Amino acid sequence: MFNKFREIKDQMKMIKDLQSSLNNVDMTNPQAMMESLGINVDDIQKQFDLESESIMETKVPLPFINDSDNINPDYAYKSDSGFDLRSNEDLWIHSNDRALIPTGLRFDIPEGYEIQVRSKSGLALNQGLMVLNSPGTVDSGYQGEIKVIMFNTTNQKVKIEKGQKIAQAVLCPVVSGKWVDLIKVEKINDKDRNSNGFGSTGL
Repeated sequence: MFNKFREIKDQMKMIKDLQSSLNNVDMTNPQAMMESLGINVDDIQKQFDLESESIMETKVPLPFINDSDNINPDYAYKSDSGFDLRSNEDLWIHSNDRALIPTGLRFDIPEGYEIQVRSKSGLALNQGLMVLNSPGTVDSGYQGEIKVIMFNTTNQKVKIEKGQKIAQAVLCPVVSGKWVDLIKVEKINDKDRNSNGFGSTGL
């Protein structure tokens, strides 16, 4: 009981000392207030900068299996957001037709991410080939082979050769169903756009 009383008394003294040290501090100046408490603002800023750099330099692991004879996927430039997907077989795509093209690649996509399969701009411009469901979604729970739905927009059949670049894959952060609570309601709150849809923002 006596020890508890002494502990409370010590804590009260600490509070009084703190109040006394803050009497002459300009409370509108956060830096001066922190320095009066013995906190070095410069040290905190340096530590924050170091932690920020560490976070930015941390890479997202993306394990994969390559069951094809093609080279392993890689980023052509470190500034690229996507890496190339290549065909794992020779095939033809007829005019205005589509084909499912295997890549031989399987990924262990981390939770909180998805791979988006997108058209390659050069292939679309030069050969009229595009990813039909662009962007295609590969969920983190899927570990099978990535296959690309290609569409031939031209009036001639086009040959896809084994090893040819057919699409690009982009690893994107997403909110998965695990973190979403779908709630059925009778009315949705009004917002500035409301139900204004196609063309509502002008041409």
